[in-house]
Amino acid sequence: QVQLVESGGGLAQPGGSLRLSCAASGFTFSSYAMSWARQAPGKGLEWVSGIVSDGSDTYVAGSVKGRFTISRDNAKNTLYLQMNSLKPEDTALYYCAKHKTTVPRANEYDYWGQGTQVTVSS
Repeated sequence: QVQLVESGGGLAQPGGSLRLSCAASGFTFSSYAMSWARQAPGKGLEWVSGIVSDGSDTYVAGSVKGRFTISRDNAKNTLYLQMNSLKPEDTALYYCAKHKTTVPRANEYDYWGQGTQVTVSS
């Protein structure tokens, strides 16, 4: 069965960095686009960044552009999110999600991980 397991969250200071990982199993990882999304306390789900199946193209939300970088290692079946220059408003539960096709089309997800908490505070 499909499993997506996020890790790497934690407490970071404003201006700090964290690297999230998402270990995928149960499907051919290299054949599907992947995305990161987040949900802050009391707010709705926000898409953060997406990457095509072979990693050749990426997309990022304006709120994190220039600070967050998505990447993937298809040999390791792992998705990453490098988060730099963190802000308190980045505090959220971060999820990785599998898309149904090779490109990260909006809302075309079929599996989600359980999430990893990121808290940015001094």
